[in-house]
Amino acid sequence: MTLDYSRYQYLSIQCDNGIATLMLNQPDNRNAIHAEMHAELEHVWLDLQADPQVNVIVLTGAGKIFSAGGDIKRMINRFGTDEGWQTSLAIPASTKRLFQGILEVEKPIVAAINGDAVGLGATLALFCDATVIAEGAKFGDSHVKVGLVAGDGGAVIWPILVGPNRAKEFLMRGKLMSGKDAHAMGLVNHVAPAEQVLESAMQIARELNALPPLAVRWTKLSVNKWIKQQLNLILDASIAYEMLSINSQDHHEAAKAFLEKRAPVFKGN
Repeated sequence: MTLDYSRYQYLSIQCDNGIATLMLNQPDNRNAIHAEMHAELEHVWLDLQADPQVNVIVLTGAGKIFSAGGDIKRMINRFGTDEGWQTSLAIPASTKRLFQGILEVEKPIVAAINGDAVGLGATLALFCDATVIAEGAKFGDSHVKVGLVAGDGGAVIWPILVGPNRAKEFLMRGKLMSGKDAHAMGLVNHVAPAEQVLESAMQIARELNALPPLAVRWTKLSVNKWIKQQLNLILDASIAYEMLSINSQDHHEAAKAFLEKRAPVFKGN
């Protein structure tokens, strides 16, 4: 019997024939990841792992955007407050829970990057086991543009995928690229027209679902041993630096300027 996922407010989980579609479900806020959605993302992998009816997971975003990353407007409003300070103190542990959860769930995760994926949204997709991106999607990690260290996983996964120097340049410059270019440089596995992204990801999921599950799952876990080693090596320092930067005046000023000058598509970090 499928688990009850109704307690999730910011995520939508639908299960069908062994495949769970996990959707970031705040399209009116560009699927920006605030503290409450982050908490749900930390725990949903445990439920999906425990669900006997789920064999493969497809991660996508509601609407036309995968995720705009962190909720910058909320960060600005909480800057300098007790609530903002308490939230920043929880960042290291919550970040580690999120990415350890993704790496440790045995069931393969296919990211259907249906639209723009920026900052934490991009990192979330890159930690998945296979990726399909819309060719016109904006993709990248723009933490530095809002005065933040790219510490919540970006410093871990980008060098693994594209090498240290290329990763440093993109992370330090906060550059965004098209989905087509992200595919060309090896950040993502597959590229497709936006309207075909989810179906392309589902085709991969159906293929994985038809294979012997233990072989697939333990192959994933074997490769993830290396990624977990890098996570353990880098994340504590990188997220500590980000926690310091989130309470800096640099971040507060840069984030306000970013929101004032940005085009509507680039809401979030």
